[in-house]
Amino acid sequence: MAFRDIREYLAALENKGLMRRVTRAVDHTWEVACLAKWMYQALPMEKRFGLYFENVKGSTMPVVTGVFGAAVENVAVALECEVDDINKTLVAGLRGRIKPRIVKNAVCQEVVLTGKDADLGLLPTPTWTPGKDKGPYLTAIVVTRDHDSGVQNVAVYRTMVQDANSVVVNLSPGRQGTRNVQTWFDKGKKAPIAWVIATEPVIHLATVANLPYGQDEIELAGSLKGEAIDLVPCKTIDLAVPANSEIIIEGEITAGEWADEGPFGEFAGYMGPVEKRQVGHITAITHRTNPICHGYSSQMPPSESTTIQSIMNAGVILHTLRDQLGEMSVQDVFIDQNFGGALAHAIIAMTPLFPGHGKQVGRIVADATPVKRVTVVDVDVDIRDSFHVDWALNARFSPQRDTVIIGDVFMTLGMDPSVRDANGTVSQGSKIVLDATSKFDAGTSSLPPKILMEKALAVWKECGLPDFDIPKRARLRIDKS
Repeated sequence: MAFRDIREYLAALENKGLMRRVTRAVDHTWEVACLAKWMYQALPMEKRFGLYFENVKGSTMPVVTGVFGAAVENVAVALECEVDDINKTLVAGLRGRIKPRIVKNAVCQEVVLTGKDADLGLLPTPTWTPGKDKGPYLTAIVVTRDHDSGVQNVAVYRTMVQDANSVVVNLSPGRQGTRNVQTWFDKGKKAPIAWVIATEPVIHLATVANLPYGQDEIELAGSLKGEAIDLVPCKTIDLAVPANSEIIIEGEITAGEWADEGPFGEFAGYMGPVEKRQVGHITAITHRTNPICHGYSSQMPPSESTTIQSIMNAGVILHTLRDQLGEMSVQDVFIDQNFGGALAHAIIAMTPLFPGHGKQVGRIVADATPVKRVTVVDVDVDIRDSFHVDWALNARFSPQRDTVIIGDVFMTLGMDPSVRDANGTVSQGSKIVLDATSKFDAGTSSLPPKILMEKALAVWKECGLPDFDIPKRARLRIDKS
């Protein structure tokens, strides 16, 4: 059965050892973020876990972070599939859409606070880069709606808490939320906006998928869940939000009201600049009885945000190549979990059908997505094994012949710290495509034949040597030997 809310999901994670509870009292102004940073910076992915802080100083609410993207296994649990089937599950979800269902009553509105009672100080909102961020930030799902079409968008826009009843939202130019808000301003109206804190896991995953403008991520979430997502109308604004959420913050944005936003630790590992952004005024806070507070841990990679963005957008790229562009020779896509969906390294596994096919597909991905590097390999390479990919780059890639450089790519300094030149001015960026597919038959594999390797595996066990899991890299090589 699909998870109805985050509570069922957290129980499943805990049962699998993918979440740890912290009972010691912690300070949300620095300890929550710093402990999460240690988990990501010091532990390899296979040993990471979500964090559940039961006892937060000055608050009755627990705080969870890392639960969606501590490791790839967390995403598999959220999608209710095996790790190896994540891309298959995502592509199947992207091929279909299930429209949400509107309900009248919801657990997220068991408690309704309006007016001065809608005080952001009631929430234990972490400061995510203590000592460097300007203050606490909501790192949550943000809901906006196109005034004319009525289509809602859910995305993650960091939001600086300005005071008890106002925030500054990082609605950056070009993003769907920014465009949606402008449609209300164009009509001379205030734009409704809502923040969703801790909801169904498929909604958190669908939120970070880079879908085209006008596609509702909630419909993708329903497809991934296998049934319609329940939405409930907000109490004070004209939006509908996930009914099974822990906390909803409702607000409005007025045209022309701006304030300084930042500095804030960016996904690339550097502090982002201070820029003018839209001010939002809180109109209501609704929540479950005894709610759980969640925030995405980002800033220095690897992080929760880079992990889930990488996984989700690899599925989006695979779906685009195969289902929308007809590149059926593409078998798999992986994005490194360092920079997430932007400025990342995408690795494509495919069977080239003609000379230059690998370069062509790599160029499509580089041009159509925010990734910065694209490596294309054959399907006999495990794209999630950096050693195997590096082997392909050594054995099948000639830099002069197989490299495409794409110049004059505009990226702001806040997004790409590499575009600052020696004089401190921002220059144009660039992208690179590496075609590491086979161009000719390089000869016979230097491993013994498969039948002998399988016999030797039995001998290994007879000798009492240590057990091991056969890496996918080894299986692929042995199958061809």
